Amino acid sequence: MANGILIVDKPAGWTSQDVAAKLRGVFREKRVGHGGTLDPMATGVLPIFVGRATRAVPFFEHADKVYEAVLRLGLVTDTQDITGRTLAEHPVNITPEQMEQILPRFRGEIDQLPPMYSAIKVNGQKLYALARRGEEVARTPRRITVYALNVLDARGADWKLRIHCSKGTYVRTLCHDIGAALGCGGCMAALRRTRAGRYDLSGAHTMEEILAAKDPEALLLPVDSLFSDRPTMTVDEAAEQKLRHGAKLKALRCADGEYRVYARNGEFLLLAAVNRGELTTVKSFFEV
Repeated sequence: MANGILIVDKPAGWTSQDVAAKLRGVFREKRVGHGGTLDPMATGVLPIFVGRATRAVPFFEHADKVYEAVLRLGLVTDTQDITGRTLAEHPVNITPEQMEQILPRFRGEIDQLPPMYSAIKVNGQKLYALARRGEEVARTPRRITVYALNVLDARGADWKLRIHCSKGTYVRTLCHDIGAALGCGGCMAALRRTRAGRYDLSGAHTMEEILAAKDPEALLLPVDSLFSDRPTMTVDEAAEQKLRHGAKLKALRCADGEYRVYARNGEFLLLAAVNRGELTTVKSFFEV
């Protein structure tokens, strides 16, 4: 039975759900989920959670991300990327100095208006469904954090940017807004996620590699890799049995905080929280 986290280098043209659906067949496992949607045109790091590891998805939802994006100046579209319908085109004559003057506006904590072409729901309806019907509704700006925003390269109207940002950031909206601030408009021409949380491209596998693998399970990372920043705790057999039955452990002599808890045989049992000497389960990962 497959359990673990697979870091996929998502190909362009696939949705995140396409990847998850394909891997359900590869691992013969219904429990497969992804750790953060990537647009179909985007490529790069897409963590896939398999089997019991799907229980860890909520712990990954707030992970920060790093992207390399191409901002195409002078082109405005309804989707804020090059896949959309052209709304306007403008001449471009932006200097590096002008770009550097604008970028500080988009660093740090900023309010971002979600695009109409997004999966956010308003009154129970997904925005992209409304947008496809030609409707536009009022959206509430969301507070995001852009930890870093830098120019990597510039060729004509195309500017390659590196963006380190918080959960919930729409990079295509960032491109659109930078273009608007420059006065010539802009949209996203390419997007590659290079890191998601603690996982980056160095540990990612292409779909071709995964589908050709004789033993795809060998590509899975253990679920406890997600919690590698927490200290570890090993419990004896009696304590293990208590934890497997949902009981608490008391009178522990360790600091408050979260711990990775292991059985004597090395099996990762659960993520636990210790408060004033009492250990309670945050989420279990052993098979039942």
